[in-house]
Amino acid sequence: MGFIDSSVTAIAMPAMRTGLGASLVQAQWINATYLLALSSLVLAGGALGDRFGTARVFAAGILIFVAGSVACALALDPGQMIAARAVKGIGAALMVPGSMALVSRAYPVADRGRALGLWAAASTMTTALGPVLGGMMITWGGEAGWRMIFGLNLPLGLAALALIRGRTAGDRGAAVLRVDWVGVVLATLGLGLLAWALTQPGAPLGLWLLTALTLAAFLVWQAMAPAPMLRLGMFRSRLFSLTNLVTLFLYFALNGVMFYLPMTAVSAWGVTELQVTAAFLPISVLIGLLSAPAGRWADRIGPGPLMAAGSALVACAYAGLWWTAASGDFWGHVVPLMALGGLGLGLAVAPLTAAAMQVAEDGEQGAASGVNNAVARVAGLIAIAALGQVAERAYGSGTPGFGLPGAGPVHLAATGAAFGSVALIGAIMAGLAALLAMGIGGKAQVIARR
Repeated sequence: MGFIDSSVTAIAMPAMRTGLGASLVQAQWINATYLLALSSLVLAGGALGDRFGTARVFAAGILIFVAGSVACALALDPGQMIAARAVKGIGAALMVPGSMALVSRAYPVADRGRALGLWAAASTMTTALGPVLGGMMITWGGEAGWRMIFGLNLPLGLAALALIRGRTAGDRGAAVLRVDWVGVVLATLGLGLLAWALTQPGAPLGLWLLTALTLAAFLVWQAMAPAPMLRLGMFRSRLFSLTNLVTLFLYFALNGVMFYLPMTAVSAWGVTELQVTAAFLPISVLIGLLSAPAGRWADRIGPGPLMAAGSALVACAYAGLWWTAASGDFWGHVVPLMALGGLGLGLAVAPLTAAAMQVAEDGEQGAASGVNNAVARVAGLIAIAALGQVAERAYGSGTPGFGLPGAGPVHLAATGAAFGSVALIGAIMAGLAALLAMGIGGKAQVIARR
């Protein structure tokens, strides 16, 4: 539920914008608010699990997430939707680290890296599967279709609670552990200001300065806090820092293209919400098929080569989307190129998460996984916030505007230029991820550099 949410919202966005009367900036915030709450609270969510019990906090996150989903389904305007999405993000921040911790406890140390790598692959696979479910519901559900997307979380949440039942009784946590509430506030405020600045055309210098000061204050506090939510000492490892930079760039590219492609295809290329799922289904299939083999190959040759090759394929795919965006040929160009990107993700995702722990010091694998997951969500937040302005500027001042239904050659050309700009930046970011991954090297280099 936590990972499928962003992608399923992306494909529903054209219908949601029409139903709620939302502008492009409001559409960005509908998704960015969820990622803001998730990325800024996910590390604290892990600490809360340690303090009050992992299974207990996990179950509480499910309840909050389901409540937010119901509020989304009943929202009447963009403001209500944005607030409900924030609630969902809080619930996801409690669920996500709890799921990682439960997986970690279920496997011995020798198998934990591969298990968490499969966890990451499953999260990315469901992220890509979201548009498929969303397309079916919107196409077959009429005007209420996008509301049904959020209503689906009610039975899913109840099923998850049934599965976790019985695990909470003896899960008391450790009362002596502390939660870094100051860090939570500073992280949320800093990332929120950053998203606000990125979504505001011509944001004033004062806003950028306030953002920089808040994020700097967060880092200073993490260096001196008695129980920091982010252990800065882990970044002394060059390989750990490189791995998280690869995550930042690759997930920036992935989230940017996945958010703006459905909006483009539905509004200008004459593709229905159900048809547009053909561009996302190959990602789910290829990640599902390749995750286990990629994990084994990473164990044999090291994660760096697979991460580099996979990121390079994603860069090639997104460069192709940029090159062909003007034609609006969804079936001839977009679907095959997205399949190529899915092949790259299938090679890169599982080794990427495994690498984040492989290069961490002993005893810090759980924290390393949490940091890597937080970096991936922050990448999505930044991508969605920043690329909206890029798309708007490339579209120009014509009507009806980027992401809104329209017809005619002018709208087609403007939309193609807008999405092409998004895809080009995605290609550059994925290319940078490939270059950085080459610095991680193979298995022997990783072990030696540890």
